[in-house]
Amino acid sequence: MVRLFGVIIPDTDKVLFGLTKLYGIGWVNGAAALKKAGLTNDKRMKDLTEEQLKKLTLIIEKDYRVEGDLREEVSENIKRLKEITSYRGIRHMRGLPVRGQRTKSNSRTKKGKRKTVGALKKEVWAKMEGAKTAAPAAAAKK
Repeated sequence: MVRLFGVIIPDTDKVLFGLTKLYGIGWVNGAAALKKAGLTNDKRMKDLTEEQLKKLTLIIEKDYRVEGDLREEVSENIKRLKEITSYRGIRHMRGLPVRGQRTKSNSRTKKGKRKTVGALKKEVWAKMEGAKTAAPAAAAKK
């Protein structure tokens, strides 16, 4: 197992695929980093020498923001948007999509499980009515 920037990458992964497991490194940035390091993608992580890993780590560290630094920067940007109460900040606060997606029929990932508002079944109404009548009777007995 290879450990880069606090992320464990399995030995069986190809180098480019393994690099994409780092937050902030995708296919394009990973390929560019490999090219700068003089490595090819056909190698597996276990086939890299210590020198090659060190060289790759230095290139990524120098040219890209990854993992903790990038996560911190993104959270600071979101916090700033919330503080100035911009439209995007308000959408973040309310847990709604930020980039203009429709919300009437989609965005379940962001909004969460559906909550029924308005229309209730007869059984639910009966339970609610039963609870209302039982509460005053219990209060009167005290």
